[in-house]
Amino acid sequence: AIRTPAPGYLPAGYTPPAGTATGGASNNVSVDVVMKTPQFWALASMFFFVATGGIGLFSVAKPMMTEVFSGSLPTVVTASFATSYVLMLSAGNLFGRLGWAAFSDKFGRRTTFNLFTIGSVPLYLAVPFCVGMVVADPTTVPLFVFCFSTVLAISFMGGTYAILPAYEADLFGAKYVGAIHGRFLLASTAAALAGPSLLLTLRSRSTNSAMQDLLTKVDPAKFQQIFRVPVAEAQTLIETKTITIAKLMQLVPPGTRNPTPFVYDTTMYTMAGFMAMAAICHAFVKPVDPKYFEK
Repeated sequence: AIRTPAPGYLPAGYTPPAGTATGGASNNVSVDVVMKTPQFWALASMFFFVATGGIGLFSVAKPMMTEVFSGSLPTVVTASFATSYVLMLSAGNLFGRLGWAAFSDKFGRRTTFNLFTIGSVPLYLAVPFCVGMVVADPTTVPLFVFCFSTVLAISFMGGTYAILPAYEADLFGAKYVGAIHGRFLLASTAAALAGPSLLLTLRSRSTNSAMQDLLTKVDPAKFQQIFRVPVAEAQTLIETKTITIAKLMQLVPPGTRNPTPFVYDTTMYTMAGFMAMAAICHAFVKPVDPKYFEK
């Protein structure tokens, strides 16, 4: 039978390395104490921001690809391409969990999480830049930059999920890491709820703002002839989705810029802000004060 050895037991002839003679019983923070440490809340907040950005991006990936790039590159961005893009994001999540774990073993958890948080900021900021480029000059280069940036951002999220338990063990000790990680998963749950809803809310507001701008450019008489209501009552039709950007573009003067590719800009700027907040939270993750260690 397999039994737990008695405290202090060592095999005959084995001399443990310095600092490990207690078999991992030192420098552990108990489950009851861990939530009293500032490191717990800083790391949990960082986890929330990174996960919110990644999960939110997952939730809008396919419609974002079709709405943003299909108009400029219709022969390239087909329905099958958009599906393949979602698969690429899933692959990025998978390989991020494997590859970044190996990276952290070599370069350290703190360095890896600095890369995840600080490095995600330019990745999210690159998305509006790519959109502007592809609208101005419909080439595939901005599309590939967009795909690379978003897949890399998703790999950072996957790496966060994979490496976080080891980071917790580095900070709080390995003895209670399972129970402690369960508390950190509350941040993931909050991110799963907040991420998609936040991104969809931001997109809805951007779409509404774009339509309000287009309404200032339409011919009021023509608008009333088509929709049977004056422009002043257009908000009701927007709320019922009777009016869309595509329909309004048929009524505006020629040469008016189609705002559809830009409705996610505010969303990406917000996600970049979230990653900046994650970096700030991670900066507060310092070694745990010995007063919190289990006696």
